[in-house]
Amino acid sequence: METLDPSFEFDTAFAPGAAIPATKDTLLLIWDAPNLDMGLGAILGGRPNAAHRPRFDAIGRWLLARAGELSHQRGTRVEAEATVFTNVTSGGADNVRPWVEALRNVGFAVFAKPKKTEETDVDPDMLEHIRRRHAEGVLQGVVVASADGQNFRETLEELAAEGVAVTVLGFHEHASWATTSELLNFVDLEEIPGVFREPLPRISLDSLPESGAWLQPFRPLSALLSSRS
Repeated sequence: METLDPSFEFDTAFAPGAAIPATKDTLLLIWDAPNLDMGLGAILGGRPNAAHRPRFDAIGRWLLARAGELSHQRGTRVEAEATVFTNVTSGGADNVRPWVEALRNVGFAVFAKPKKTEETDVDPDMLEHIRRRHAEGVLQGVVVASADGQNFRETLEELAAEGVAVTVLGFHEHASWATTSELLNFVDLEEIPGVFREPLPRISLDSLPESGAWLQPFRPLSALLSSRS
């Protein structure tokens, strides 16, 4: 993974929908929608229903409270900024549009990228946005929400070593890399008040029921056909 470069510059003047430069101290939330959907599906054993879909208004209130705490700690006003990163499959725009509009109405920015192949993901774009805010000199804190965000570990630990307040938001079943880190703070998504209408049916390998438990795959086996070199 590329490391942070303080001289890193972004040429976004002609990029459609480019991120707006930040001028105020910022607590940045990066939400990895494809990965969190996969992690949530693994916990539920299938697609989530309304009771088990995360409520972004609750996440927004939690982030605002964290920004207030960070403001008090740093002695400066820290603004909360939240962006959801997602892929849009071919022909899927109509299905995802209401969700995107709902997010924007709550106050979240959305970065949407076409899903061209199984390997097309938004990890590079999330890392780029973190580096952008770091290069702008405004990054007081960053929250990365991802079920398995190990791709972010090196960058996040570098930021934490520089004094940036770093939190990983996800599911403890999939985040041992974060829970064991001496530099990163981990918060289980279900710990945030009001995020889920009903408790998740959590299954841990450390506390399996006597009758056993089915653990569903993270992606269909057929995905191997499109990933052959």
